[in-house]
Amino acid sequence: MCGIIGYIGKSQAKDLLIDGLRRLEYRGYDSSGIAVRDNGELCVLKAKGKLDNLIGKLEERSFSGTCGIGHTRWATHGAPDELNAHPHLSRSGKFAIVHNGIIENYKELCDMLISQGYSLRSETDSEVIAHLIELGYDGDALKAIQKTVKLLKGSFALGILCADENALFAVKKDSPLVIGSGEDGIYIASDMQALLSKTHEFLLLESGEMAKITDKAEIFDFDLRPVKRQVYVAENDKSDADKHGYAHFMLKEIYEQPEAIERTLLSQGELSFLDGIGSIHLIGCGSAYHAALMGKYIIESLTGIRVHADIASEFRYRNPIIKPDDLLIAISQSGETADTIGAMNIAAGKCKTACIVNVPLSSLTHVAEPMYTYAGPEIAVATTKGFTTQLVNLYLIAAKLLSNKGDSRVNELMTELSSLPLLVENVLKTVSPVKLAFLLAQNDYAFFIGRGADYAAAKESALKLKEISYIHADCYPAGELKHGTISLIQKGSPVIAIATDKQLLSKTVSNIAEVKSRGAFVIAVSPFDIDACDALIKIPYAKYVAPLLASVATQLLSYHTALVRHCEIDKPRNLAKSVTVE
Repeated sequence: MCGIIGYIGKSQAKDLLIDGLRRLEYRGYDSSGIAVRDNGELCVLKAKGKLDNLIGKLEERSFSGTCGIGHTRWATHGAPDELNAHPHLSRSGKFAIVHNGIIENYKELCDMLISQGYSLRSETDSEVIAHLIELGYDGDALKAIQKTVKLLKGSFALGILCADENALFAVKKDSPLVIGSGEDGIYIASDMQALLSKTHEFLLLESGEMAKITDKAEIFDFDLRPVKRQVYVAENDKSDADKHGYAHFMLKEIYEQPEAIERTLLSQGELSFLDGIGSIHLIGCGSAYHAALMGKYIIESLTGIRVHADIASEFRYRNPIIKPDDLLIAISQSGETADTIGAMNIAAGKCKTACIVNVPLSSLTHVAEPMYTYAGPEIAVATTKGFTTQLVNLYLIAAKLLSNKGDSRVNELMTELSSLPLLVENVLKTVSPVKLAFLLAQNDYAFFIGRGADYAAAKESALKLKEISYIHADCYPAGELKHGTISLIQKGSPVIAIATDKQLLSKTVSNIAEVKSRGAFVIAVSPFDIDACDALIKIPYAKYVAPLLASVATQLLSYHTALVRHCEIDKPRNLAKSVTVE
């Protein structure tokens, strides 16, 4: 979701801002823009669509200045057009702002501004911020910003310029924003990944903090009390942001899974948060929810401990029943997902809390004990290695709970987990779904079915296909076919059946026969030979981790289907990598 970049230093800001925006493209966006302070004036340029459109406009304009801000916008309030693109200027042009987040009381603030004689140019909730800062300005930009943030309700990360001051201002409340210090100047950005080509040294703003940046960064709380913050040194290699010969980041990240899984297996600690717990609540959004659902099946079936899997946006608004000895585990690749953080805030203080995240020191890690995935940066919007490493951590949780109970099956599970990188490598070497991808690409819809943990794998597989190929894909528990879904099956309907559970195999095969008898073309993903299907994607047999292996196989199927359909695989339309607003 929306990306922020800012720079102040000795170099010309324009090219550095564009480079930063290029590195933020993976977050998803529909317009972009920059503002540069040039001799006491703020020069703004915006463009709808891809960043290349903005670059084309810049070739026709002279932008000079060593202090600036930039933004890639993912539309929430207002259409994805140039008028609504950021940066937004105040009425006099004295202030320019870029904003990631959502201002919940913007209508009330808008009405107040109109009563003061202001008129708004855009349909966004963000523009009110620029006008409010100007309204409260009496010569001190930091104080005017502080007055404004006290009026705002919601989540926001802000980058701000003032025409009167050669300074860059940053504000954070419940949305990600970091400060990076490089040789040529100081930067702000929505995430560290955007700045790793410039620096590995960061100051991490916490929610409720703001900064004034000149030749140094001064951090304050919202009451303007100074805050001291130690430098955080990021370990990620900036080469992770290169494709290294792969056609797409997604394909590269699919093939990085054996190494990512091995790192995750080798890097976990004692998991002491699992001691003395009752029920477990697993929450997440999108693929993270599918990991939670699979985790529910895995942990319950192995340990006998009750596990609830919830979509975070539903959990936070349904007055959930939480007991003091419960454990809530939030799953989020970025650690910044708004609904997941909101759900975690509900549980905080009521039960034990932990989180499974990929980003060190992200927002979730401040409110719950972190369990990291060690997947490394994931640039493609559709998650692959992020998802499978989340599953690895859930398997490790199951193993720890078995160990706590003195259950000897922990040895069998850990032996299989230790072989998981090789099993995934085997899938990547042997699965060749290109022909099936050509067949699937001719359809506008597909059905996925499975039972137990295979149902969770099927839900994730359906999501992958629709995310990147734009084929409408629905997933159903295989046993539910007779309860309405089978009416949708007709001649040629593509059905992908995930069948890795030996105990449930005969049931799933019966369901395959049901849809076959009605004309469906069935692709089975299974370690077993299934005569009833039309095509088989064969994966290695594994007692516990086979649903994860099936997910890797369908990642390849989805990728090649999207490739056949000439889709923009790494940056699917309308999608954002990290959803930091509700």
